[in-house]
Amino acid sequence: MIEHFFPSLKRWAEGFVSEHGYTALFILSFTESIIQPIPPYPFITGAPLFKLDPYKAGLVAFWGNIAGAIVAFFLAKFLGENFVRKLFKDSLYTKGEALFNRYGFFAVLLGEPYKLVCWLAGLFSMPFFTFLIASLLARAVRIGIFVFFGDLLGRFLS
Repeated sequence: MIEHFFPSLKRWAEGFVSEHGYTALFILSFTESIIQPIPPYPFITGAPLFKLDPYKAGLVAFWGNIAGAIVAFFLAKFLGENFVRKLFKDSLYTKGEALFNRYGFFAVLLGEPYKLVCWLAGLFSMPFFTFLIASLLARAVRIGIFVFFGDLLGRFLS
């Protein structure tokens, strides 16, 4: 889907991961939790195509996502509501606010887009430890699924 909106960004990301491997995957995962639209999941599943191990790719993406989430959480506290509203547009912000206020921990656990959830958690003063636990669980499960399929692809290609 992303290739329809940002074809040059998709091509750049593929080249970036091909050239820089795990480092590129960490950077993409980190920035995806804050602002950019390219998720790490296709690169985890496709890790064997990039000559990467899907388990290492998943671990790198996991820690990149968590580090970026922490940055987004604290940026929201620092930059405030006006900035977050401009960043995500009022309609998305309002939907996210309703979801977040109603479900709290579960909004972080299940909510997407993850970057919005991270910003709103910081903005709405969710306790950091609660946010961190929900993020660790959510990302571990989500990334774990893509690692599983990356492993299957690697076995198929061998």
